[in-house]
Amino acid sequence: MALLLLFQWKNRTLLTDSFFMMKRLLYVCLVAVVMMPLTGCKENYSVGEKVGNLIEFTKKGVIWDSWEGRMNLTQTGMNTSGDPFQFSFDNDRNDQDSLVQLLYQAQIEGWKVKLKYHEVWGFKNVFNNRGETDYFIDDVEILDKDFANPLRNMGGNQGHVVDTVWVVVDKAEMLKHMK
Repeated sequence: MALLLLFQWKNRTLLTDSFFMMKRLLYVCLVAVVMMPLTGCKENYSVGEKVGNLIEFTKKGVIWDSWEGRMNLTQTGMNTSGDPFQFSFDNDRNDQDSLVQLLYQAQIEGWKVKLKYHEVWGFKNVFNNRGETDYFIDDVEILDKDFANPLRNMGGNQGHVVDTVWVVVDKAEMLKHMK
């Protein structure tokens, strides 16, 4: 009987010890999972350049006001059909007033611009206190001041539409000529 009680007491301590070990292991795993995103915050997740013309540039925000913009991307002078590039100016920087003024004028005048940006990742902008997007502008370069109005500097005659040409393609006629 005493041997049976000793065996039951020994098994109870083994069960209790394994329960506490599992509980400790669970806590360690939980702390590791919580700390992983905090250590994964990166200021320069990606760095790049985009070329296009601005379609929106506004200062907005409920708690933190920030300059936000959208840009139609261009390739070889033509607009692309993709989604516009959305960007922000970093509220944590105080040296961007000249860039904001340059982009504001570029939007009004319709200039083609090159934006140099960096993207943040992780908890660097989790509350949108730096801007509404994770793409922050570092530099602005004006590429073409006559992008939106190529006839602006042609003198007094600003150009006009002379005639409209309609082209009708008849499939049956084309097939007849191809045979």
